[in-house]
Amino acid sequence: MKNLCQFSKDQLMMVIYQYSFAVDDMLLYLDSHPDDVNALEYFREHSHIRNEALKEYARRFGPLTIDTANDAASQSWQWIQTKWPWEGGAC
Repeated sequence: MKNLCQFSKDQLMMVIYQYSFAVDDMLLYLDSHPDDVNALEYFREHSHIRNEALKEYARRFGPLTIDTANDAASQSWQWIQTKWPWEGGAC
């Protein structure tokens, strides 16, 4: 994967969507297959990339989750300055 700081806002959001889906899907699988070592490694790898993408998004555009709201790089209220989803700010 390229360096996340080179991604546009939309590209970074797409990475977050894709890796969040993969992580959630793998969590469901691991509920019924907890001893699958390959699945656990896949989960850890994709979870790490998702977290890095969330941190990069928070650093540049504001936090998306409570996990990144406490990040030192995103302790601002800039999200309140941006458009709300119904104003066309989500896409």
